Amino acid sequence: MISHKAVYAPGTGEIVEKKSRFIAHVRSAATLEEAQAFIEEIKKQYWDARHNCYAFSVGTEHPVTRFSDDGEPGGTAGKPILEVILGSGIRNIVIVVTRYFGGTLLGTGGLVRAYTEASREGIRNTTVVEKIPGIRMRLSTDYTDLGKIQYILASGDAMTEDTIYTDQVMILAVFPLSTKDNLCKKLVEATSGRVKMEEDDQVYMGEVVGEKLIFEE
Repeated sequence: MISHKAVYAPGTGEIVEKKSRFIAHVRSAATLEEAQAFIEEIKKQYWDARHNCYAFSVGTEHPVTRFSDDGEPGGTAGKPILEVILGSGIRNIVIVVTRYFGGTLLGTGGLVRAYTEASREGIRNTTVVEKIPGIRMRLSTDYTDLGKIQYILASGDAMTEDTIYTDQVMILAVFPLSTKDNLCKKLVEATSGRVKMEEDDQVYMGEVVGEKLIFEE
């Protein structure tokens, strides 16, 4: 698992260049099938458009990329869209740029600029989240140490998913993988080794508009 940017909510952006409309549609796609399905969806929705050019990047550690000019001169549409994707650092993303021809030829340079700017506009209108690797932890403690543990978790960027109160307290939390060892050390020291900790599955952590979120993938 590696830190990476991802699409949290899809977006759309549009520019007009010499009466040609360029409409960018941005969405997340975790597989090649999801990317292709979205491309086909846009093609059906905008069946009357001159072109539906696209690019996508699927995968986090070793992404697979594809692009298509869909009838535009070679290298003027799909590749510029892909360059925007690669420059953004976003993984698992597909962008389809729909063009309605306005009657004026733009030339190769004009097309490259238009598809590039439309793609950037689409991303600007998309909610993007920075995903960082995390690990679920189960903490068992008595009530005496509860306050200390809650303080350390809150100040260490950990996320508490649930707290179960019985004769003991069970805290279900997610630690950033990069600081897990340091957090565990602090908890052991603060409780003189009384806290019991068990590791669970790895997940991604992120924050959108001030809200901390957990992602299974």
